[in-house]
Amino acid sequence: MSTDELACTYAALILHDEGLEITADKISALVKSAELEVEGFYPALFAKFLTKSPLGDIMTNVGGAAAPAGAPAAAAGGAADAAPKEEKKAEPADESDEAMEDFGLFD
Repeated sequence: MSTDELACTYAALILHDEGLEITADKISALVKSAELEVEGFYPALFAKFLTKSPLGDIMTNVGGAAAPAGAPAAAAGGAADAAPKEEKKAEPADESDEAMEDFGLFD
């Protein structure tokens, strides 16, 4: 990530944290107050993106992927219903997991 992108990202986060509207002018003002220079299109790009995808929504959905697809659709009607469902069995615990129980990262 370039310095320009980081500067605009941090400016947008500051504006969001203060509860202010995220606009290109406000991003530019914050970047200038930090004595940084960014290419002129970055503040407008970030502001336009964040009007379509609000920053609060982006932060709450970090790492969220689409839900896994369910069972594939049946080629012939009802064929999927006739197939027996498989039950998942619990996997046996590895010995390495038991050895790690007493390990503490900061002990």
